[in-house]
Amino acid sequence: MRRLSAASAASAAAAAPAEKFYVTQPIFYVNSAPHIGHFYTVVLADTVARYARLRGRDVKLSGGTDEHGLKIQQAAERAGEAPLAFCTRFSDRFRDLARAANASNTDFVRTSDRRHHAAVARFWRELVDRGHIYKGEHAGWYAVSDEAFYTAGQVEERTDPATGRRGMFAIESGQPVEWVSEVNYKFRLSAFRDRLVAWIEGDPAAIHPEVRRNEVLAWLRAGLEDLSVSRPRSRLQWGIPVPGDDQHTIYVWVDALVNYLTVDGYPWADGGSGGPRFFPPDVQVVGKDILRFHAVYWPALLMAAGLPPPRRILAHAHWTMGAHKMSKSRGNVADPFDAIAQFGLDPVRYFIVRNGGIADDGDYSPAEVLVRYRKDLVGQLANLASRCLSDRLGPDLDAFAAIGAEQQQNVAPADSALRDALVALPARAAACFDQGEFGRGLGLVFDVLAAANRHVSENEPWVLAKSADPQSRARLQVVLFYSLESVRLAAIMLQPVMPDKAAQLLDHLGVGPAERQWSHARFGAGWQAPRLTPPRPGAAQLFPKL
Repeated sequence: MRRLSAASAASAAAAAPAEKFYVTQPIFYVNSAPHIGHFYTVVLADTVARYARLRGRDVKLSGGTDEHGLKIQQAAERAGEAPLAFCTRFSDRFRDLARAANASNTDFVRTSDRRHHAAVARFWRELVDRGHIYKGEHAGWYAVSDEAFYTAGQVEERTDPATGRRGMFAIESGQPVEWVSEVNYKFRLSAFRDRLVAWIEGDPAAIHPEVRRNEVLAWLRAGLEDLSVSRPRSRLQWGIPVPGDDQHTIYVWVDALVNYLTVDGYPWADGGSGGPRFFPPDVQVVGKDILRFHAVYWPALLMAAGLPPPRRILAHAHWTMGAHKMSKSRGNVADPFDAIAQFGLDPVRYFIVRNGGIADDGDYSPAEVLVRYRKDLVGQLANLASRCLSDRLGPDLDAFAAIGAEQQQNVAPADSALRDALVALPARAAACFDQGEFGRGLGLVFDVLAAANRHVSENEPWVLAKSADPQSRARLQVVLFYSLESVRLAAIMLQPVMPDKAAQLLDHLGVGPAERQWSHARFGAGWQAPRLTPPRPGAAQLFPKL
């Protein structure tokens, strides 16, 4: 077999198409303005997408707004607006949120879009053709706020703290329910219980974190009832009509979930696009409150339509404030636009990813944002970069490639602990990032930056810089190499979370765009190419004092 030269192999690798990677945000319900929880979901999904791009993948990141259902119909009536105008007003706010968050979305879908109506209608017909939908009488406890029916075991009688009246409430969401009996269409959800259990047990990574995976398995093992998937048109006009029966409207959650197909060009055969480009999703980021819809209903619907389930569902926890659930009545709802105006975008992105909970709820407070800002971003990252890039110390960045190669083999006892930490950091951080545990991975990055700051203090480069002794001058450059190599590796790994600030920091180091992929996050690997711009001191100005 003919062996490829190194240049030919590199050329062939460059010509190979990048691996497709599909990340989804949930589409947000347009019944209220965006809050910090929406911002967290947007930023977390964007971080997943940016990390995948950093690993060389061709990424689709979808988001949008969920606009149908009885709750929206009633809210529009109370506002004295037509439903579409009401939805557009709120949908625009969520577009603003995505822009304000610097989310790298490739798609934004509205369920009121014509393309989405066509996708939902085709998906419904596919379920009917395969025998998974039937018409029958349905009775149960219905929560308008959740747009969902609940079984007797999922509701309880208690006193409403707002009104003092006794009534029935959904245990899971806390929303009031009413007894409804009507004829509608039903999906044979119960037939998919065993397949869903086999899917989850066969792939431990299918639902993360483990506590959510165990919740879903518990729901499935308790048994599934068939799902009501339509509402009488007399009660719900604002939605997509059932194909072939204009007396019924498709259930809002079936409608909404199909958005993940819509943005990939479904129906593929009807549209002539030749099949899915990105589907199924590689990571679906959702809040834990909508886990049942995404981890039970959605994969079952896909299986029924002959389509594969998502590869992973990343279900994050919620935000509290002062250890209390955020609510307008308490006056403790955090506005993401205000936070960005106060602290700057990337610092808020950093805080929200670092402190945000995956398994457990995170607690939001401006004081804690300020602590992260001062302790981590200014105290560890910017401080290390600015003092070691100073003209007073005179780092010779052109010598760093040779120093890095030398330190791979011969390391002084004073440097060995930091060298070993830097060598191990990329793999350790990647293991966290691959799981969606970005907060944990960021903790590892800043632990190493703290070690690098201690290394500077212990080795006193400002003393070495005053010496004319050649050995001291050589030692100075080794100490500065370790400091700025720590910054370089950190900046590369921080790009998914703080894309603008990380890019500016890499500019300060003179690291060109061609050396900023995850593959360059290797000890000593980032000083090879000529720097297109000279390093600029003043990295501390990236994070001005607040």
